[in-house]
Amino acid sequence: MIDESAPGLGRRARHVLCVLIAVWLIIPLFTIIPISFSGLKSFAFPPKQWTLDNYRNLSDPIWWDALKHSITIAIVVSLIATTLGTLASFGLVRSRSRWMGAVRLLILSPQVVPIVIVGLGIYLVFLRWRLVGTMSGFVIAHTVMALPLVVVPVTASLETFDRNLERAAASLGARPLAAFWQVTLPSIRPAVLTAALLSFLASFDEFVLAFFVQSPSYSTLPVVLYRRMSDTIDPSVAAVASIQLTLVVIGVAISLIRQRRIERADQARAARGAIA
Repeated sequence: MIDESAPGLGRRARHVLCVLIAVWLIIPLFTIIPISFSGLKSFAFPPKQWTLDNYRNLSDPIWWDALKHSITIAIVVSLIATTLGTLASFGLVRSRSRWMGAVRLLILSPQVVPIVIVGLGIYLVFLRWRLVGTMSGFVIAHTVMALPLVVVPVTASLETFDRNLERAAASLGARPLAAFWQVTLPSIRPAVLTAALLSFLASFDEFVLAFFVQSPSYSTLPVVLYRRMSDTIDPSVAAVASIQLTLVVIGVAISLIRQRRIERADQARAARGAIA
């Protein structure tokens, strides 16, 4: 009896441990929400006074300008990085050149080299090119950091892709570009969409590079948050963080619900197929 129950106890112990770790990691995040309603100019927890002034203060143009910059840059970076990263992945997978290993290492190097060194190098180059404090500078810097996030999943998807499907399309008269759009891209679409989302989030949340490239007149939301945390004690920072946290939770919930619906639909189709 002891031997039979041991595996079950082990699974329950692992589940409890995972729950405890998750709670330990998540609880500090949710302390931000009460602080965002604090009526004092401090980050004391729990708040002694409650107010909505911190949310009203978000009407300040500095927050809206920073948010607009972050979203615009993230969208452009996502489009450029996804396009370039997908093309690079094709080259890495399909090419037989002996230099592809070095090229792969070069593309992935921004994720290997310490981010401060990358940021300092980009700042020194952009300072000479007069790209500091410009949208172009932000887009180029963030694209460099986002490329590995695209190349890794798309390359993995292409390596498992059955090229016989492309050959079959070619035998039916499809040109290489048509075969790509109608056969290859639909097969690797989940990886491409995942890469686009990752590059968008990486750009929107990037701070170190943004701190090097920013200027007093052009900065992103993470930089403004840092300024408000380091220069003054502004609980409005907690209000911004609470809104971001709420949006993330809603996004995750929607994703989970959608995934469950897809799984149920697949199970229903499989059941109908088994009956037929």
